[in-house]
Amino acid sequence: MTPAQSRAARGLIEWSQEQLAEAAHLGLSTIRDFEKGRRVPTHNNLTAIKRALEDAGVQFLEHGEVSAGAGVAIRADK
Repeated sequence: MTPAQSRAARGLIEWSQEQLAEAAHLGLSTIRDFEKGRRVPTHNNLTAIKRALEDAGVQFLEHGEVSAGAGVAIRADK
């Protein structure tokens, strides 16, 4: 997952950085620094971010899948 995908995913579900941090059980600075490209979170933290977004209905598109944006979409079952 890239910082752009994280920002786009939050936009799709209308979450603030604070809401994502809470859902992922991480500090706000971890989300802010990641999305600004200041640092790459640890593997566990990146997994927590992705899982929180997926649990909220975001689907991360694989390379080659049709995407109008940064490689994220809302799952059809949400």
